[in-house]
Amino acid sequence: MNRQKELHQYILNHIDDEDPVLTELDRETNLKVLGARMISGHLQGQVLTMLSKMIRPKYILELGTFTGYSAICLAKGLPHDGKLITVEVDDELELLAKKYFEKAGIAHLVEQKTGPATNIIPTLNYPFDLVFIDADKREYVDYYNLLIDGLKPGAYLIADNTLWSGKVLDEPRHDDHQTLGILAFNKLIKHDKRIEKVMLPLRDGMTVIRKK
Repeated sequence: MNRQKELHQYILNHIDDEDPVLTELDRETNLKVLGARMISGHLQGQVLTMLSKMIRPKYILELGTFTGYSAICLAKGLPHDGKLITVEVDDELELLAKKYFEKAGIAHLVEQKTGPATNIIPTLNYPFDLVFIDADKREYVDYYNLLIDGLKPGAYLIADNTLWSGKVLDEPRHDDHQTLGILAFNKLIKHDKRIEKVMLPLRDGMTVIRKK
């Protein structure tokens, strides 16, 4: 018998409680935003916070702000003089995310940018210690290629949705560009000798990459 839901609830019952601001953000996202299932959620959020605190980044880049849940989680690992730059193509989400950055007390650490990530990445000039990719799956390879050379040794890149609801196991349709994008990214990561990597079966798959 599949007991995944019970196990998931058991996990949630035995980790730190969700930040009340994140609980409120999750609720408002589900009430008001299409595609609300894209929000990171409690378990993944706690993992992102833990990784950020372990890495101790000064500069974080996030591709795919959505409503700000993951940014708040990642920012918990920043020092008082750190910075998180978060990029979102949908300008209609900017004010909602900003509201919760203020509620979470991290607004002074966050710089929001709106537009296509492939256009914005080349304009950034920070020595990023941590990058979180959770934007257009069709462009994961492009994001990676734009970023990897500029990352210093020891920097981390975390890519979300790398199992893509299990679609990575099947032959994709020729017009399923999202799945094709994830498959191309996973293949690229597998064979890149400049990095160390591990894929975690967390939610929809999360790959943690370290530049050698």
